[in-house]
Amino acid sequence: MNTGALNLVNTALHAGVEVCFANPGTTEMPIVAALDHVPGMRVVLGLFEGVCTGAADGWARMMGRPAATLLHLGPGLANSLANLHNARRARTPVINWIGDHATRHLPFDAPLTSDIAALTGSVGWTRTVTSAGEMAEASFDAVRAALGPPGRVASLIIPSECQWESCLEPLFVPMPSVLRKEIPGSAIYEAAHLLRKGRAGILLGGNALTVRGLNAAARVAAATDCGVWIETFPSRQECGRNLPKFSALPYFPEPAREALANITALVLAGAREPVSFFAYPDQPSRLAPENATLHTLADPDAGVDATLALESLAQELNAPAVTVVSRMTPAFVPNGQPLDADILCRAMAAFTPENAIVVNEAATTGLTWNVVHASNAAPHTMLFLTGGAIGQGLPNALGAALACPDRRVIAFQADGSGLYTLQALWSMARESADITVVVCANRRYRILQTELQRAGIIQPGPKAQSLTDLTQPVIDWTALAKGFGMPACSVHTDSELADSLMRSLVEPGPSLIEAVLV
Repeated sequence: MNTGALNLVNTALHAGVEVCFANPGTTEMPIVAALDHVPGMRVVLGLFEGVCTGAADGWARMMGRPAATLLHLGPGLANSLANLHNARRARTPVINWIGDHATRHLPFDAPLTSDIAALTGSVGWTRTVTSAGEMAEASFDAVRAALGPPGRVASLIIPSECQWESCLEPLFVPMPSVLRKEIPGSAIYEAAHLLRKGRAGILLGGNALTVRGLNAAARVAAATDCGVWIETFPSRQECGRNLPKFSALPYFPEPAREALANITALVLAGAREPVSFFAYPDQPSRLAPENATLHTLADPDAGVDATLALESLAQELNAPAVTVVSRMTPAFVPNGQPLDADILCRAMAAFTPENAIVVNEAATTGLTWNVVHASNAAPHTMLFLTGGAIGQGLPNALGAALACPDRRVIAFQADGSGLYTLQALWSMARESADITVVVCANRRYRILQTELQRAGIIQPGPKAQSLTDLTQPVIDWTALAKGFGMPACSVHTDSELADSLMRSLVEPGPSLIEAVLV
């Protein structure tokens, strides 16, 4: 018997959705059963809904097409929202299949009844299925909505009876084409005009951070002597010693405004207007000078291809080709020193394999890696904490590793934020994913300690100190990882770190290195 659940999964598979990260409950049992009858749909169990959505985000960032999640009612969706927020900010195509009570059961306000649409509406596109017969159409509609452009979170709310009731088998349609919008000639001409005038800059984001996009930006910079910056936390960036080296716009507003202080125009190529992450007393929210002209060359929310826009701009400027001289990775010679952020990042740069994927949620240590060391490492792809909702790193690494099984994934992970979605370690072990987790264990919320100082609180009281400290008791990362079935070790010196990295990066399957920082 054909059912609505079968139509949901079959249609998604034929439209290009290959994987479902699932933490189902009672209202999704017909979909769980249907997954057994759809060859080709991979199913990955996450022990927490935020792991499922973060993994779907990581998979889709690497593949450029949607991954699905299977979630249980409003409370299950609520558990997943932080990483759906990150996916929304990254413009990642993610599809959520959310079971709901049977329609006839909703009036009784059962314990798990909630306003699911209000939650899904906060992160993207939503449709509520009303019958089994429309399930195939709704499934395809969700794929099309997720692909965009731009990519986005698309959620289907699916009452139980729409899953279990019988219906006709549909005619399956292949994945819809992603139609990028054409680049207006006027946008290219205006950008060229502003850059030729001098004292201008370009802010790169979105898919401007491909190899082609970065090389085109280097050509434009060489032709106009403009400044080039990369948005602070892009969704995905190609990095390494063989690519043009551009600075990321600083995280804190004062150095960010200082970097942009002398420009009279800022061209946005795949990036939004730069604003401060938070408001501070007596400081503006906008980071560009008040009188600077902001010009959108490629609007990321309109589906314009920023790489093509930069190449067209380089052509308009008659910009010559630029040869990038591959930088040497500084030698890492361990001598038994205690680990600090700089030593850890230098080791990472020395040992990162070519074509690796680095998922950077290392917070303060990650800024050191991104600003100073990533450009000296072997060519690699980096994924960032785009939306700022911590707990993305480990799930993102899981999804990226399953999407690209031929590439080593390094989860460069702060200890505080890693605890938000620690359950991802179990899924990594269960899936035998080739992931090296490097935990930057400074045993504190260092970013919050920095924010206290920025607020003028030089000597915080005992309550404030306790809210940024992770030492009472000390968190045993090796025991946690081993409890989830993952090999793990703790290192305190550069020699121990070098030995552990060399071993972990060549062994199949996941492992964890706790790097204890002074």
